[in-house]
Amino acid sequence: MNSVMHIAKSNLPVHQGYALAVLCLAAFLVPFMGSALNLALPEIGHTFSMNAITLTWLATVYLIPTAVFQIPFARLGDMLGRKKVYIWGVFFYSFCTFLSGFSPTGSILLILRFVSGVGSAMIFGSNIAILTSLFPSHKRGRVLGINTAVVYFSIAAGPFLGGLLTHYLGWRSIFLLCGGIGFITVILIKLVLKTEWIVSKEEKFDYTGTLFYGVGLFGLIYGFINLSHLFGVIWLGIGVITFAVFIFHEQKCRFPIFNLRLFSRNRVFALSSVAALINYAATSAIGFMLSLYLQYVRGFDVRHAGFILITQAVVQAVFSLVAGRWSNKIHPSHLATTGMVIIVCGLAGLVFVSTTTPIVFIIFCLLLMGVGFGLFASPNTNVIMSSVEHRYYGQASATTGTMRLTGQAFSMGIAGMAISLQMGTKQIVPELFQQFMQSMRITFFIFIALCIIGVYASSVRMKKKRQSLCRSEIID
Repeated sequence: MNSVMHIAKSNLPVHQGYALAVLCLAAFLVPFMGSALNLALPEIGHTFSMNAITLTWLATVYLIPTAVFQIPFARLGDMLGRKKVYIWGVFFYSFCTFLSGFSPTGSILLILRFVSGVGSAMIFGSNIAILTSLFPSHKRGRVLGINTAVVYFSIAAGPFLGGLLTHYLGWRSIFLLCGGIGFITVILIKLVLKTEWIVSKEEKFDYTGTLFYGVGLFGLIYGFINLSHLFGVIWLGIGVITFAVFIFHEQKCRFPIFNLRLFSRNRVFALSSVAALINYAATSAIGFMLSLYLQYVRGFDVRHAGFILITQAVVQAVFSLVAGRWSNKIHPSHLATTGMVIIVCGLAGLVFVSTTTPIVFIIFCLLLMGVGFGLFASPNTNVIMSSVEHRYYGQASATTGTMRLTGQAFSMGIAGMAISLQMGTKQIVPELFQQFMQSMRITFFIFIALCIIGVYASSVRMKKKRQSLCRSEIID
């Protein structure tokens, strides 16, 4: 029952090159939307009269459902077919994103961003699992490196193209473009992927566990983001309690929504997942803070701010390709840990940024962090996917995505709390530039502390007895 079943819908073989290209195109959409949106935030804030705190929610409101629903959709993919869930996810995300371009109010835009996060969860719950299933283990590092590089290229293209689109066509054009590309991607996926992957066809879906998991993770994320308010503390408490109930339930459930033994019995998987969570929690809001800094404090227009921010993502993309190839020859844990150390150095430089800091210094710090990100991401994903058996690829893929999105939400929460403590709910105006700068320093100090913890988590796993990354750990 637990054995992997590949159900082919056609006798035509899957062309790996075309499949990789189409999957990478889908992987391009979501991070491009996020990075392009960072540059458009001031324009959106002006259109709908949003303050800095509300602007943080424009990015965060999408991350919450994406994080919460990835594990359940990964489970549905195992039962109904990973390709089926993946295609519907790309379509749903594209549809909601396209509609966002016609939002008449800020509230409608926030709602559509939230709903598009559900489609994104369907995408991230299956994409890495499909990639890992398509390619043999000796090609896995290279393929994951290419996929990660595409993600970083999309992050690099976001500020550049997003800045141009916002400047010449308005911020709505970003949503319309991404939605249109998404519809084309759906057609290409159906044409290229001829195979379906179903690994748990006869098993039952754990609705009770899904409810506990969803409420628990939502409470943790939403509560943390609003920790400066009483209702945030309450939601955080609800999340902790509900998650404890979820863990107890899953241990007794015959067909759990998530196999907790992946964490309890697989030390490499657990520590690698924690390292990913910490890495994204300590880095994801950097672009958001610097975008506001460059446009509000330094007075750059959206195009020039995009040119500055693009440097980090370009270096990330290049080093992701290199790290992906290296991770098949060098222990991926060493590469990932080195990357985290380099990120700490880059963040340490950003702490000293002031209202008059030379732009060259900021670009140098961004380049340094780009090297660190590039060395960390694909090797760490390689470690995670190589540490589990084939039948757990879906859950491992969803866990990787959940850690990334939860970390991103926590990162935006840290930035939002720092801004709230220094500026309240006021808009960023010249009289409050010093308060904003202080909130940025607080944010980066917290990020440094988190990265140091991440370095420890990433390095500890290397103490485990070395074994082939291609060999999956046996989990009963």
